[in-house]
Amino acid sequence: MLQQTRHFLELIRFSHTVFALPFALLAAVMAWALGAHETPPRGFQWQELLGVLVCMVSARSAAMGFNRLVDRDIDAENPRTKSRHLPAGLLTANAVRMMVALSGIAFIGGTLLFLPNWLPFALSMPVLAFLCGYSYAKRFTSLAHYWLGAALMLAPICAWIALRGEILQQQPSDILPAVVLGLAVLFWVGGFDLLYACQDADFDRAAKLNSLPARYGIPAALTIAKVSHLLMLGCLAALPWLYPAFGVIYWIGFGVVAVLVIYQHSLVRADDLSRVNQAFFNVNAVLGIGLFIVGSIDAWI
Repeated sequence: MLQQTRHFLELIRFSHTVFALPFALLAAVMAWALGAHETPPRGFQWQELLGVLVCMVSARSAAMGFNRLVDRDIDAENPRTKSRHLPAGLLTANAVRMMVALSGIAFIGGTLLFLPNWLPFALSMPVLAFLCGYSYAKRFTSLAHYWLGAALMLAPICAWIALRGEILQQQPSDILPAVVLGLAVLFWVGGFDLLYACQDADFDRAAKLNSLPARYGIPAALTIAKVSHLLMLGCLAALPWLYPAFGVIYWIGFGVVAVLVIYQHSLVRADDLSRVNQAFFNVNAVLGIGLFIVGSIDAWI
């Protein structure tokens, strides 16, 4: 049983939850801090924190499991991925289908924790469909990297809607800080997924799968990734103008993020992709968690 659980956690790359979850939590902290100064005050609530955690983990689990199901035949042909759990026979397709279904139900059920705000429940099915739709993107568009970015972009936006839905119905512009934070996530994820996809450029061409490295080559893909991360930094720099609670601490964190992005790109060269995994996981985990910590501190001071 323990081994089966470990296989499922490895299948969905549970450890990679650190990419999107910090941004959902940062949006939640921003929303709680903003609400604490409004009339009537409406700050932190444990039920809402539980809702954010349940929805984030379950939605990501459903989407990742669905991706592994859809791509299992492709993964079996790719030397880099043929040892994944479904091609290797460590898990059955039926078991993964059950996990995906249960995760989807948990996600939809988790939105009920935000009642009387009905927006999360009403949007749960479209959001889940968009997340799972990413699994087909490489079959028809080279911009699949940015579909993944848009999927993770929903994390801070949905958290904001869940916590401030009643205000949004009266004042739609209230969502702008979450949208800009979400755009930062879109360009960040799209950029680092480009770096990761460079490993499969030759395979994608042979398998007639779409990706920017396969279409334009690895040097061009690395350049696009750099531009994408510059746009991410631009969004993060614009955020304090929409969320004035951010001050000196946030800007210190911004500087650290910029240094990490530069370091990330120094690890990857067109003629040397051996450190892609280091750039992909280690740097991005520090970046997301670090920005959450400094943003949360600054929002509450």
